[in-house]
Amino acid sequence: MRACRAALVLAVASAASQALAGEAAITAFLDQHCTVCHDDSQAEGELNLLDLAFAPEEAPNRAKWIRLHDRVAAGEMPPPEKKHDLSGEARAGFVALLGDLITEADHAEIEAQGRGAVRRLTRVEYEHRLRDLLALPTLDIRDKLPEDRDSHGFTKVSKQLEVSRVQLEGWLDAAEAALQVAVAPGVAPVPSRTWRFTGTDLFPELDTFGEREAMFFARDGKHVPIDGKTYQAMTPEQRRDPTLEMALFRSATWPYYGYPRGFRAEHDGEYRVRFSGRAVRQVGDFRLVPAHQPQAMSFRARQPSGPDVSGDVRETGGWIDLMPEPREFETTIRLKKGETFEYSPLGLPVPFIRTDGGFFYDFPPMPPEGHPGIAIRWMEVEGPLAPESWPPASHRILFGDLPLKPAPAGSFPAVEVVATDPDKEAKRLLQSFLERASCGPVSDEAVDVFHRLVQSRIAAGETFAAAMLKGYEAILCSGNFLFLTEPPRDGSGHEAVAARLSHFLWSSAPDERLRALAKEGRLRDRGVLIEEVDRLVTHPRFERFVADFTDQWLNLRQLRRDQPDDRLYPEYRVDEYLVASMEKEPRAFFAAMVRDNLPATALVSTDFAFVNDRLARHYDLPRVGGSAMRRVDLPDWSPYGGLLTHASVLKVTANGTTTSPVTRGVWVLERILGETPPPPPKSVPAIEPDIRGATTIREILAKHTEVESCSTCHTHFDPLGFALENFDVMGAWRDRYRGLEKGEKVTGIDRAGHPFVYHVGPAVDAAGTLRSGESFADVHELKTILTKQPRRLARNLLGHLVRYATGTPVRFSERPEIEAILDRSAADGYRTGDLIRELVASGIFLGGSVPIQEGRVRE
Repeated sequence: MRACRAALVLAVASAASQALAGEAAITAFLDQHCTVCHDDSQAEGELNLLDLAFAPEEAPNRAKWIRLHDRVAAGEMPPPEKKHDLSGEARAGFVALLGDLITEADHAEIEAQGRGAVRRLTRVEYEHRLRDLLALPTLDIRDKLPEDRDSHGFTKVSKQLEVSRVQLEGWLDAAEAALQVAVAPGVAPVPSRTWRFTGTDLFPELDTFGEREAMFFARDGKHVPIDGKTYQAMTPEQRRDPTLEMALFRSATWPYYGYPRGFRAEHDGEYRVRFSGRAVRQVGDFRLVPAHQPQAMSFRARQPSGPDVSGDVRETGGWIDLMPEPREFETTIRLKKGETFEYSPLGLPVPFIRTDGGFFYDFPPMPPEGHPGIAIRWMEVEGPLAPESWPPASHRILFGDLPLKPAPAGSFPAVEVVATDPDKEAKRLLQSFLERASCGPVSDEAVDVFHRLVQSRIAAGETFAAAMLKGYEAILCSGNFLFLTEPPRDGSGHEAVAARLSHFLWSSAPDERLRALAKEGRLRDRGVLIEEVDRLVTHPRFERFVADFTDQWLNLRQLRRDQPDDRLYPEYRVDEYLVASMEKEPRAFFAAMVRDNLPATALVSTDFAFVNDRLARHYDLPRVGGSAMRRVDLPDWSPYGGLLTHASVLKVTANGTTTSPVTRGVWVLERILGETPPPPPKSVPAIEPDIRGATTIREILAKHTEVESCSTCHTHFDPLGFALENFDVMGAWRDRYRGLEKGEKVTGIDRAGHPFVYHVGPAVDAAGTLRSGESFADVHELKTILTKQPRRLARNLLGHLVRYATGTPVRFSERPEIEAILDRSAADGYRTGDLIRELVASGIFLGGSVPIQEGRVRE
């Protein structure tokens, strides 16, 4: 025993001695090569090495040493432009030594605490969990919860997901609202009824804002004049003349209201809408002729007020493409009690205010081929639609098959649930609900907590149903529902693996198959994990991952942050259809990257794109018909192809008025190439582009980077941003900059009829030289350079997936495992689906353990 203790003491002493020696070597290296620029007097980059202790066991300190390690490894410290006597061998030795010490400290922390903290659900996950748990696929409670903070764009990062009083109140409100929707509103479904609208009943008024060109009634393609006096003289049958068409030629943007006359939803629920319509063109003398292409439209739920609508206005029923020939269409919309719905043609102009000769809304001039629009002949609305069985599935999840009877008028819930043995039924129902709501095992003690709550409510005089709803609400605000745990490193915790996988690819709880596999202890088996990834990716719920991941990774949540400046970009005035189409493109593209297993180089370059009619025009591609996104081959000359040049990306990296190579370059560096540049020095003012058109952004940046402290960082990202300068604030190609004062004057009338004047200024110079020394003339050549770095692109994508999937960024000590994943994916070109499969089967995803079976993803 004494010998063992002595050996242990010697081992500890030896380790301590080696650590001290390592620290001394690091200090000597820095004193010789780095401290001269990073001491009390200079502290370049706000780094003072004299104040930096070596304590990598402390996470904040370790983060600073990791940053220093990476800069030395990349050849940035000491900077190559400064003379120094640092040999490649000495640099490599320092990087290896420092890396070993950081890895040791990081690994020790993971062994003691796990690789990441327990995290709560995001507001998006909370809503999806409720939707799936309660069988309410259209439940909308997200806005009852506070916004989640983000880190590098991602809201799933554990350290950012705090729990506050405001958060708790939000969960209570959201849970209560969801349960109110879930419980049956009566002992029988609300009777459904049908409304039919024809003639003048198809619109609430006889005209709309924008004068007669914006909307009128027609028969056989010819305008039928109907004013107030004529309307009053018409009989009810004449007003509902089924041979009339309602023709509409404007978007549903303020000021506007256009819904079936007199319709109000009598109850919350889904309503089936059937109608006959066609795509038309308005030519001279208000004549209707068939359109040359489909015209997209949707419906918007809203209150039945005038143009100054208050409350919730939301798209419902999806996009519908009306064809040039009359057809019948059907969709399902969701309305709240008292709401109506309005026609919303997509991509049509909006009238503008005129004050010359009075105050009125004028319609834009007629294009050569006529005003595009829609014509509706008749419409039927049926609802609310009853579920296939009663009580609805959401109610049965709460109360099973217990009998119902009406509750006293005005009480909630509106039904009483008949329980012959309330105490026994309460415990049974709570047990079942808690097991469905939880991602892990449920103990009897956990059930008893909620059972006692329900018992106390019943004892206080509440009905069985009301008491149970309070118990369910408590479950939905408890740790059983709200928190996700890190899979344990000992190879157990299959339930935690199931939860991590389902929240990664579905943003929700595991389904029955995943739960069964967890119960059988099979979710550490590599083959099973790969099969489950493939199953989850092909499921419709995978679209949630695509939307949420791209929103966070690409910052698409900010897509509508800035509107284009109407003075400089009049062609984009009130073009919500373009923005909505931009939003769909990266989702369709990234879903294809995963499902079609495309290589990581697709991030920067492909020979295809996903477009609809509006995006094809925006990208100046051969025209396509309809609003649906579809894959099209790109001509060789096209600068598009790859996420790098998606209009959505180019819009979120501009401010609506100007573009900035700095903003776009930083975005590319961090989101596509995997490098996070340091923040700018506090003493350096922000760069202000010249919207007059007198000075180009390249000239402004050249002056800015004359400062040495600015130049060092700007060489990382400015060249990347310069390559994207040929794209304007909405992602369309341009050869020259626009300004308000300098350059050649351009005048015209915009799509809403507003006169405009702007100036075309200097030519865009998209050339640049990367820090590697590689030069390019334009975005085509930059793409060629970047596609030769597939491992770098794959490493970056993998890092973002790790952050999103686990709630924790790649740890320093996990970098070798990331490289191992890349090694296994290299032979097939670092394909996106393979990267996801390899990640799920890795120790990083599984909490630090490794799956039972080894080998590549696909043999």
